[in-house]
Amino acid sequence: MSPPSPSETSLTGKLLIAMPALADPEFSHSVVYVCAHGEDGAMGLIINRPLPKPSFPQIVRQLKVSEGDPARSIGLFKGGPVEAARGFVLHSADWTGDDSLKVDADIALTASLDVLKAIADGGGPSQGMLALGYANWGPGQLDREMRENSWLTASADPELLFGPDHDQKWKMAMSKIHIDPGQLSSQSGSA
Repeated sequence: MSPPSPSETSLTGKLLIAMPALADPEFSHSVVYVCAHGEDGAMGLIINRPLPKPSFPQIVRQLKVSEGDPARSIGLFKGGPVEAARGFVLHSADWTGDDSLKVDADIALTASLDVLKAIADGGGPSQGMLALGYANWGPGQLDREMRENSWLTASADPELLFGPDHDQKWKMAMSKIHIDPGQLSSQSGSA
């Protein structure tokens, strides 16, 4: 994955908030953090779908990153329907490794084991989440979905990205842009 090249139309570093009419069960009521968006398409992670299993300690032991219990843990999420066994750590940019992609000044994405080892050893980024899988859009696909009103956008903040209230993140993201979800129609169409 090449580094994002932000432009006026790029959604890199933004949140996508699923509209109520978005019928795809993978994305219904989801909040997606866009890690890269450009001419080649887009890639993001769903940030409001926690996974109960496996636990972070189980993952680091399975990957042989840590022999015993990790000194720190981060939450595990279903990041999207693509490559569900592949892991990505979305984290604060106060720590980066050689393979980290800086999404913006505050957020980075790392797919190497270095970040898991650093966290398990008690260091690493101050905030983070481990996502299994990711969301992917081909060239022009996300732009088309935006024109079809499948998504709203909002700026990202640490509470939405890393906060513990996962069941409320969709409503929190909506309220961030001053929209009451109860006032939105679940039907879509055009006049």
